[in-house]
Amino acid sequence: MPETIYVTKQGLEDMKKELDYLQTVKRPEVIETLKEARALGDLSENAEYDAARNEQSEVENKILSLTQMIENAEVIGEAGTDEVSIGNTVEIEYVSDGEKEVYTIVGSTEADPFENKISNESPIAQAIIGKKVGDVASVSSPNGEYDVKIISIK
Repeated sequence: MPETIYVTKQGLEDMKKELDYLQTVKRPEVIETLKEARALGDLSENAEYDAARNEQSEVENKILSLTQMIENAEVIGEAGTDEVSIGNTVEIEYVSDGEKEVYTIVGSTEADPFENKISNESPIAQAIIGKKVGDVASVSSPNGEYDVKIISIK
């Protein structure tokens, strides 16, 4: 059974736009490049042809991957604020040093650490999903175990 991919409504739209671009713009460009490279003659020593074939393979793999992700996508609805779930923005406090961080929990395809968007599969997200404001969760990570306190849920 295919794995469910959790995405926001915007994330699904972005995937559909990228798929459309690859199918309607990029794929025809690569096919044209292949035709031009093929016209240059001897394919056994034709670097342009090899490069075009590699690009075609990458484009087709990306199209296949996006198609499968879209088919298995589950759009994250508006998350409630009673307990942490995918789609929430959560402020946490590291119990050890009092440092605070704000994270938005998203599906793995939308995770972006530079925007503090963490995957629902990350150690922090797995530890805090289902918790309420004031709860302390124990996070098991490759760097060891530590505790975080839920400060707010939006």
